[in-house]
Amino acid sequence: MAPQDADEKSRCLLNSQAHIWSHIFSFINSMTLKCAIQLQIPDIINRHGAPMLLSELVDALPINKEKSHFIYRLMRILVHSGFFMKQSVSKTGGDDEEEGEGYVLTPSSRLLLDEEPLSMRPFLLSMLDPLLVDPWQHMSKWFQNDDINPFQTTHGRIIWDFAFQEPMLNQFLNEAMASDARLVADIILKHRGGVFEGLDSIVDVGGGTGTLAKSIAEAFPNVNCICFDLPHVVKGLDGSKNLSYVGGDMFEAIPKADAVLLKWILHDWNDEECVKILKRCKEAIPSKDNGGKLIIIDMVVLNDEAGNKTLETQLRCDMIMMTLATGRERSEKDWAKLFSDACFTDYKITPILGFRSVIEVYPVN
Repeated sequence: MAPQDADEKSRCLLNSQAHIWSHIFSFINSMTLKCAIQLQIPDIINRHGAPMLLSELVDALPINKEKSHFIYRLMRILVHSGFFMKQSVSKTGGDDEEEGEGYVLTPSSRLLLDEEPLSMRPFLLSMLDPLLVDPWQHMSKWFQNDDINPFQTTHGRIIWDFAFQEPMLNQFLNEAMASDARLVADIILKHRGGVFEGLDSIVDVGGGTGTLAKSIAEAFPNVNCICFDLPHVVKGLDGSKNLSYVGGDMFEAIPKADAVLLKWILHDWNDEECVKILKRCKEAIPSKDNGGKLIIIDMVVLNDEAGNKTLETQLRCDMIMMTLATGRERSEKDWAKLFSDACFTDYKITPILGFRSVIEVYPVN
């Protein structure tokens, strides 16, 4: 073998090893971020109001001070991951002047602050809780048995039954979806509020505790908004002048309205289940000529493109659906087939929500 060929083979071998190592240890990124959130590091730096020296951060953290020297290593990987940055800082105190680099927040870490109105903190903590992480350890076992998904293999019940019986998981899921709904509401009402114009009524199916429905009700006081979810989810929740809560089963019947809103609902279910839901939606709304439509907020999976970060997130979410539920993320072709099977005639996709889109769907007249 020529030396050049040997060098190329060695480079390929080492690149392959690095690729494998990167995937083996990718969980470290999410777990170190979770640790930082649990230690309140973004909030502590934010309250400091200026670039925060490592010594200042260590003094402010609620940790065993004998472990202070480990904080630098935690922060180093979080800086590399883009959740913090370093800025030059000098601090004068008494006769001593301390110079160095202080930590500041990035746009991503600001979105994890406890008091940030659009904070994704509840979503992060729920998705990284052992209850939802453990099923990944049992995926290969699930492929060999008759369980619905790895969550059932791990916990003995499907996630919806588990949440009904375990208040902690139910709270986790409600808080996660509420935090996501706040961000979605902020974007869609600013940039796509016209999707709700001309409606007299709308029902948010699977609306949880009503975060999105509340935002719509406040932005459109003349629109009657219904938050529709399982009875145990909406039990005890108080409505307002144009917001009400209704308990029920979307597979059985949906309250009638001009429009039905399905935010991040259909991806939880398989195609057969989605068609059933869509048919119930069709029964709840008037014809297209009379203003009836569905408003779906969900992913439209991109065409396969190596290195595309949006697609990578979508594919990861698809694996979450396989692991925790019975659904999947869908391409435009997949969506079109669902709509056709449920007897809807037309749809329009508006990709304004990052890796998700607003899909307006119209029934047969």
